[in-house]
Amino acid sequence: MRSGMGDFLRSRRARIGPEDVGLPTYGGRRRVPGLRREEIAQLAGVSVDYYVRLEQDRTGGVSDEVLDALARVLRLDEDERSYLFSLAEPVRRVRRPRRTVSPHLRHLLAGMHGNPAYVIDHRTDVLAWNRLAAVLLLDFGELPAERRNWVWLLFRDERTRRVFGDWRLKARETVGHLRMHAARHPGDARLTALVGEMSVASEEFRTMWADHNVRDRTRGTKDVVHPLIGAVRLHYQTFQVGGEADQWLVAYSAEPGSEAERSLRTLASWALPDAAERGAVAPAEESERPDPR
Repeated sequence: MRSGMGDFLRSRRARIGPEDVGLPTYGGRRRVPGLRREEIAQLAGVSVDYYVRLEQDRTGGVSDEVLDALARVLRLDEDERSYLFSLAEPVRRVRRPRRTVSPHLRHLLAGMHGNPAYVIDHRTDVLAWNRLAAVLLLDFGELPAERRNWVWLLFRDERTRRVFGDWRLKARETVGHLRMHAARHPGDARLTALVGEMSVASEEFRTMWADHNVRDRTRGTKDVVHPLIGAVRLHYQTFQVGGEADQWLVAYSAEPGSEAERSLRTLASWALPDAAERGAVAPAEESERPDPR
């Protein structure tokens, strides 16, 4: 079992009150928020001693039946349940994720003229992007390769606070993505270093990371603010790249016939040719940065 399960269980236990699960409160004030360990153990059908060891990361393994029971009692959503199961897996060496983007995907990105799109990995590194993403969001080509990372940009680059209408929502979702995949890559030194750097540099990041919220959003809406076209509400969809377990294509689109669609079309027509060339993809040699693992 991977370390971190105890912190996650405590954080989820703290948000559930006895009244949520039909337990009596007796009108007294509790010393700690949420359910007690004894109550969780009783509801999940395990011994108190066993549950205590789970919260202390002192068990060698956890059965699927126990994990299912804990997920039910703690009212975990689909992403949280997946995260719990990831934490319960034994630590094993996984294949190092590729840092390159296939030529076919590069060609697809370059051809998506009306849709801002980019490719990220499990660390939230931006591996490739198209012209409209560079114009609408950030010109990733102007950034050093090591700074093309959404977590770093959201908490260390002031420009991103102006890009998203709800910066805090975007930040929470991005931190949730990072935490979700940190559990799946416990030996990733670069990811661990990123979390350490951001924890020291940003109180906002520390607070969001400590919340233990996990999120693997595949679709939704974002309000994006651009100095030329103003605020536009866009839909986004995330697709896992075929053959790559740790690469995702994120594409934005506007409602057909909407003002946002017209604004995107206008922005695309205003984009400078040099931005198109720089924004097509990240150069292959920059994508192949050394990995210390």
